[in-house]
Amino acid sequence: MTQRTPSTNTVVVYHSGYGHTERMAKAIAEGADAVLVAIDPDGNIDDKAWDTLAEADAILFGSPTYMGGPSWQFKKFADTSSKPWFEGRWQNKIFGGFTNSASVNGDKLNTLEYFFLLAGQHGGIWVSMDIKPANVKASKRDDLNRMGSYIGPMAQTPADASPQEMSPGDLETARCYGARVALIAGQFKAGKYSSH
Repeated sequence: MTQRTPSTNTVVVYHSGYGHTERMAKAIAEGADAVLVAIDPDGNIDDKAWDTLAEADAILFGSPTYMGGPSWQFKKFADTSSKPWFEGRWQNKIFGGFTNSASVNGDKLNTLEYFFLLAGQHGGIWVSMDIKPANVKASKRDDLNRMGSYIGPMAQTPADASPQEMSPGDLETARCYGARVALIAGQFKAGKYSSH
């Protein structure tokens, strides 16, 4: 008999400048059966959203990569998270993150590392990717993990492309990652992993 993993309370908190990161966030949320919390253009979320994050089993961070890192709106949210940090409200939660930029590289790794360090500051547990990269001559733009990332999903969308023109492979990679984060959070919740 297969043992079921308990359902988890997963939240995707993200900033999106032009709708591309929002589309990624929705794919992540679909995979994780998660609640979406959008950071507004001024870098804020409301009190109810902070409570939603405090109650979450898993939190996924999302931002476009601008000028080699996350958007200033996401950084403002991160700085404001010093209050839950001080109170230890996110300690031992499961974390993940994702990003998009116009360039193939675009220094997206720096954004994911920022998310990883933010999760670490909160005493969280980071979930990596488990999808092998599409890195052979036969690989296509719409293959899974075509960016070859292991920390979290990276998407690439040309600067003049709409959110509707995003790579289906990038979005499917995001959806699969969301499902993985929720699965790992459920395993922790079920006590499958122990600190002893």
